Amino acid sequence: METREFIKVPKERVAVIIGSNGQVKSIIERETKTKLDINSEDGSIVITPTEETDDPLAVWKARDIVRAIGRGFSPTRALRLLDEGELLEIVDLTLFTNKSKNSLTRIKGRIIGAGGKTRKIIEEISGANISVYGHTVAIIGNVEQGRMAKEAIMMLIKGAPHSTVYSVLQKRKRSQKRKWTSWKTLGENQIGS
Repeated sequence: METREFIKVPKERVAVIIGSNGQVKSIIERETKTKLDINSEDGSIVITPTEETDDPLAVWKARDIVRAIGRGFSPTRALRLLDEGELLEIVDLTLFTNKSKNSLTRIKGRIIGAGGKTRKIIEEISGANISVYGHTVAIIGNVEQGRMAKEAIMMLIKGAPHSTVYSVLQKRKRSQKRKWTSWKTLGENQIGS
């Protein structure tokens, strides 16, 4: 049975998915060994494996790359999803608003920050990439990076002061660094014995 994915992206992002002279589409198809059939009129995309497809998750990888571009990421950042262990998570901000446009704008503003400062700080500390687009926030990173970024975003949505969010992120990062150093030391001690 052939695995096939049907997704829909905002029409204004279709051109980015296709790229200049079809370049982005070709890269996605080549790297995932899939075929993308794109309907520019309504933003619907069908992703199917090709005869060369040898990865059972190829169609899902292509789907996530396309979804990431559809949620505002540049193709370069979205292609990070080709790497082992990299994941895409999309948070629907309308779940945390009172459905008013002002409420959504306020939450997006808190996550982006003045001149993009907050988003940039979260990315730098967590190592994840973040895109705020439409009514969503999308996160690309490994499990730990995604967890850190999502925790910061959820704190901002709930109204935590930015300084508190940055402080919590820094503590998580230090904690992760200590864990890694402990594991590394343990491994070196066992190899040396």
